[in-house]
Amino acid sequence: MASLVPRDESATRIDLAADRIAYLAVSYGLLLSVAYRSFVRGESAWDLLVLVVLGGLAGLGYRVTKGAVTGRGTVMTAATVGIAIIVSGLLVIAGR
Repeated sequence: MASLVPRDESATRIDLAADRIAYLAVSYGLLLSVAYRSFVRGESAWDLLVLVVLGGLAGLGYRVTKGAVTGRGTVMTAATVGIAIIVSGLLVIAGR
């Protein structure tokens, strides 16, 4: 479908930057909510954590289908996942 309003590159760049900032705000807000529910209230917050993970996987999936994943991006993703696994393991061990 053709756009009803002609757009230039700067408007598109601004929209993409605004979407990125919104995604980061929602993701980190959910992570803070998970931390609060877990550490302060002692509740399980897997439902919110799954939303954060699914958001990241959706973005990664889109990049992969469009061929925009680079070798550096793959290494950074693998390192992030590895660090998250280690930290979560340490938190589980510390909580016992």
